[in-house]
Amino acid sequence: MTSPDAVQSLQDRFFPDGMCFGCGPKNQLGLRIKSVVSGDEVIARFLPQPHHLAYEGMVNGGILGAILDCHSNWTAVHGFMVDRGIDWAPASVTAEFSVKLRRPTPMDCELIARARAASIDGDRAIIDAEIEAAGKITATCRGTFVAVRPGHPAYHRW
Repeated sequence: MTSPDAVQSLQDRFFPDGMCFGCGPKNQLGLRIKSVVSGDEVIARFLPQPHHLAYEGMVNGGILGAILDCHSNWTAVHGFMVDRGIDWAPASVTAEFSVKLRRPTPMDCELIARARAASIDGDRAIIDAEIEAAGKITATCRGTFVAVRPGHPAYHRW
């Protein structure tokens, strides 16, 4: 299996000029997460910075939510591509997502976000995701993501 670090991220491949706070490669003030397909899951690695602080030594929960939201959305996009047998990324938006902050997430280590499609049904994907820090799961997420159609503001955004 190829290392996630050796493969181009979904964002860099399909959304190189994106300005999204969570995943836009061109947003210099954003998180700029990189979601990479690895087997049946999608992985992103993130190193927290001092401005991601919640309190001494711990990552802000909103930052964790943004990572899980964007990473899960890109996992849905990948799921739609596989399900439809296409090589282009259909635009997708978050319909809903729920984050459980299971324990404080330390600032002093790389975070690993893992996500996988629980189901793909037409234009809807249910995605399960988690963040691991220092070998422990610190946050989990389940969300519904929708591939949008013409007329939606996000249609053809990448």
